[in-house]
Amino acid sequence: MLDYGLDMSNVEHDLALPDLVAEGDELDALVSAQTDWSTPTPAAGWTIAHQIAHLASADANVLIAIRTPDAFDAVLKQAETTGSQYADLDAAAGAAKPRSALLEQWRVGRTEVAAALRDIPLDHGFPWYGSQLTAALMVPLRLMETWAHGQDIFDALGVPRRPTGRLRHVASLGVIGRELSFHAAQLSVPAEPFRVELTRPDGQTWVWGPEDAMQRVQGSALDFCLRVTQRRSRAKTDLTAIGEDAQKWLDIARVFL
Repeated sequence: MLDYGLDMSNVEHDLALPDLVAEGDELDALVSAQTDWSTPTPAAGWTIAHQIAHLASADANVLIAIRTPDAFDAVLKQAETTGSQYADLDAAAGAAKPRSALLEQWRVGRTEVAAALRDIPLDHGFPWYGSQLTAALMVPLRLMETWAHGQDIFDALGVPRRPTGRLRHVASLGVIGRELSFHAAQLSVPAEPFRVELTRPDGQTWVWGPEDAMQRVQGSALDFCLRVTQRRSRAKTDLTAIGEDAQKWLDIARVFL
């Protein structure tokens, strides 16, 4: 299976890679100005250092998958052996490194990931968790994860965050991955089409789905992205839903497995 069977035809590939770089640079500017990375973040047990370590580790795994795909089996086996504690233990190991070393590791890794994803054909498959992935999906996935873990850090520091047009990529993954939300919740996937209308940071609207769909979700793009990355509860967003299936989707929404 390629890209989890998701339809990637509406992803804005030309913008995704430079936006991934910009997302990393924005977070870098925030964390590099902080001398103390021991501040707790909303993720239980995770400090700023844990968040950056997680991003750095994921970048390292992307490079293994692209450069030496046969070696990615060892990554999968480690994740399987460790189970639900995998992410926590991995982040803790990285967070134990000196701040300067971890920052440099993350900077080098994300630069190499951007170059590697730029250099391979868009439809070239490489191993990942549960599927073969292509750059078409990996680029927005890395952007989404950088944005989501970055949000944890912004929240921890109490720093206001200006939403940007880069949210389009996160929102697109949320819409494209709607079926994954139902699968993850062990619910039947609705057959009816959905309409999603989100207010962009500039006040215009992003839309997905047929105009006459009975299942509808509306609200700000920011709140939708916060919801599908599970950074905010539904009650803390401005999102509205029409239709039983749309209501259920907002309750279980996620953009990752």
